[in-house]
Amino acid sequence: MTTQGNDRYRPPLAKLPSWIRPGTLDTYLLGQTIPPFVIAVSVVLIALLLERLLVLLNVLASEASPFFTLLRLLADLMPHYLGLAMPAALCVSVFTVIRRMSEGDEIDALMSSGVSLARICRPFALTGAAIGLLSILLYGYIQPHARYQFREGFYFASHAGWAPVLQSGMFASPSPRLMLTADHVSHAGSQLKGVFIRDLGEGKERDITAQTGSLRTDAAKGEVQIELFNGSILTIRPGVQPTVTTFDHAQRLISRTNKATFRNRGDDERELTSRELARKIDAVRHAAKAEKGDTSQDTDTDLIPAPEASTSNDIPLTNMRAELNFRLARSLSIPFIPVLATALAVIGKRRRGSAGLAVAVLLLVTYDHILQLGESLIASGKSSPLLVIWLPTVVFCTACTLLLLFRASILPIRRSRPALPPTGAAGNVVEGAR
Repeated sequence: MTTQGNDRYRPPLAKLPSWIRPGTLDTYLLGQTIPPFVIAVSVVLIALLLERLLVLLNVLASEASPFFTLLRLLADLMPHYLGLAMPAALCVSVFTVIRRMSEGDEIDALMSSGVSLARICRPFALTGAAIGLLSILLYGYIQPHARYQFREGFYFASHAGWAPVLQSGMFASPSPRLMLTADHVSHAGSQLKGVFIRDLGEGKERDITAQTGSLRTDAAKGEVQIELFNGSILTIRPGVQPTVTTFDHAQRLISRTNKATFRNRGDDERELTSRELARKIDAVRHAAKAEKGDTSQDTDTDLIPAPEASTSNDIPLTNMRAELNFRLARSLSIPFIPVLATALAVIGKRRRGSAGLAVAVLLLVTYDHILQLGESLIASGKSSPLLVIWLPTVVFCTACTLLLLFRASILPIRRSRPALPPTGAAGNVVEGAR
């Protein structure tokens, strides 16, 4: 029994427009795509990070940097490699699902029931559009900040100075006037036994011994301190009788790192967000118009960004234009990647193992290299963004769409078929053969 209230109830998804409302087929296709997409993203990220991991390990190990610094640098690299992994994973996952359905005759069953290949590709295209919108945020805002944080963290890790890591029986010199050693050092390098310190600073000699001690690092202040227990201090001054002082607990500053300030963000166009790039490009154009005396169109100074936001560095205008157009072109191309994968994944009957995935990967790699070449040409001032960035983008997107429509038999293209002889002629041939 249904009530009037139940009749009026509509699920939340039913309120969406019909062209975007997920149906049973959409839910099934997306459910089949998510697992291979997650696996592909993970595999590509691990493969990309392993190469950089070896380089970071060599550099940080030579500087005796802590393991947390390595994890932080790898986290800063994640947005950059995620921007490379998501399009590749989307292509592989969609191709895998469509190829499996094509080999299992599911595609033929759907098309025979009136569902076209373009309709099958719709949830994949919408997913690609969502990833494209996400990539605008990733390429334009997250990656610039992450790139700057990686460079800043790598700089401080490379200029960390003396690190509080000792070994048993070895002499360490945090400064030219200070020497430190210990009879026994724990595996972590911070717990000491049988400590001996010789300090020649302030015009006197101080020999400090202690039964135990521990090294502590204050990352905020850039200081390394040692905490000593049950020891004595022998102080020797020129012309003065030496003195001995015993203590139960004492603290001493071993070294203080002069923490150099890293440069501000924006020295490179890749460290600027898309909005900052657009503002700087607009500011340079306004400055060029002002130099020519063409200020009749824009007389409101509030529309011009502040000088410190637009002229804080000497980034060429061509470099900023190349970076901004390259980001937008890559983001707008992502929705057409599943379209290409769907068109190449469908195989004919009695065919197995075609090179569709290899062709898709080859096309994507070639297209990405064309965009990178176009970015270089724009940065050098040898070409226009419309010719070397947006023309290849339009060609790629159009070719993907036309290929899908052709495979779906939607384009009005006539396929030539071998001519069959008339029925009467065929009968005469048979009779003659008899």
